Amino acid sequence: MMDQTVHFLEEPKSHQNGYILNPEGGPPLLIDGILSVGRSPESDLQVRDPYVSLKHCQFEKRPNGFYVRDLKSLNGVKLNGVRITEGQLLPGAEITLGTTQFIFQSYDSTSNSQCPMTSKNRAWQDQLNRFPSIARTDIPIFIKGESGTGKEVVAQTLHQLSHRRHGPLVSVNCSALTESLVESELFGHVKGSFTGATFDRKGAFEAAREGTLFLDEIGDLPLCLQPKLLRAIENSEIRPVGSDKILPTNVRIISATHKNIEKMIEKDLFRADLYFRIHVIKVDIPALRNRPEDFDDLIYRFCRESRVSFSVAALETLRTHSWQGNIRELKNIVAKATALFPQTRILPSHLPELLDSKLELKPRAIVIENDLKGDLPPLQEAEREMIKTRLIANGYNQRRTAAELGIPKSTLHDRIKNYKIETRKAKLVKEPY
Repeated sequence: MMDQTVHFLEEPKSHQNGYILNPEGGPPLLIDGILSVGRSPESDLQVRDPYVSLKHCQFEKRPNGFYVRDLKSLNGVKLNGVRITEGQLLPGAEITLGTTQFIFQSYDSTSNSQCPMTSKNRAWQDQLNRFPSIARTDIPIFIKGESGTGKEVVAQTLHQLSHRRHGPLVSVNCSALTESLVESELFGHVKGSFTGATFDRKGAFEAAREGTLFLDEIGDLPLCLQPKLLRAIENSEIRPVGSDKILPTNVRIISATHKNIEKMIEKDLFRADLYFRIHVIKVDIPALRNRPEDFDDLIYRFCRESRVSFSVAALETLRTHSWQGNIRELKNIVAKATALFPQTRILPSHLPELLDSKLELKPRAIVIENDLKGDLPPLQEAEREMIKTRLIANGYNQRRTAAELGIPKSTLHDRIKNYKIETRKAKLVKEPY
């Protein structure tokens, strides 16, 4: 039977709370008083392990910390490998019930409680809602997503939500390194260990000490180095190239790839044992074409940052694009528009020069632009176009649009009047709320 691991989370005494990740799935469980564990359905945490008693143990929150107490179970409770009747839980403690293992970890309550990333796509937002609880543990995270979906942004967000956020976030792009340099990049080297090694160098594991190590495009890691990475993660220790010293590590591993690792394992291109070691919690980022609800918010943000505006017709046309490059492609198009057509509102006629795709773009709706073409200064044109875009996105709901733009509703009403923007009730874009 495969061992299960459940992570406990303790906050400092001043804000003392505890949480556990449920091995049977579901949201984290709060330890606030007594939490009973056993095979019984009446337990606060039911564990489907035949070697666990119906009423096996309980975890308790007391004024001076957290404790585990055996409830006269058949196979007992082990704390750090020693069978106990009752024991205090310190950060890093291992509690074993049958074949199920719990790991108690510290948690800094001053970390952010909410994920700064949001989405109108329900499935993606459900994953984002779990980020704070995921980030509070040291469990390895595996990010899967197409190129350009924002895997590094997700890694940065998880790092900032974690108790390691005061430590460094070190990123290593495994696809950008030659096979001869990867080992030195990860584990470091000592002077003279190979040609060109003129000084000692810390590797990524050492540079990320007490922080997070992000292994981007791990699917490109050479097969010969995968056993060494596996040992480094499992044993929490490394040996620099050319050194006979073993160095302990203290990092949280986040890895990412756009490749199908499962198929690579079938072709003996990736080790299954390493995959299962890093693939503990999976974050599956949807492609932009699969989350069209977020298109308006994304391009609105990029346009605001770059001070560029797209006409309603151009936006409607862009919504039909396949977005093979995902969010990166969308951001690049806005940047190209700023460079190629400065102080110009982007119309459908501009799009062929901005898009690299050979796919034909067809607008989903005919939009009549009976507006003030070219009659306003560039900044006012940009403001007018953004108001129009958000009005359409919000079904011409002025209250909601004003809230999104961060201006009073009366100000929005005046701008609509001054810019001669239509306020008909037709809902060209429907967004879920």
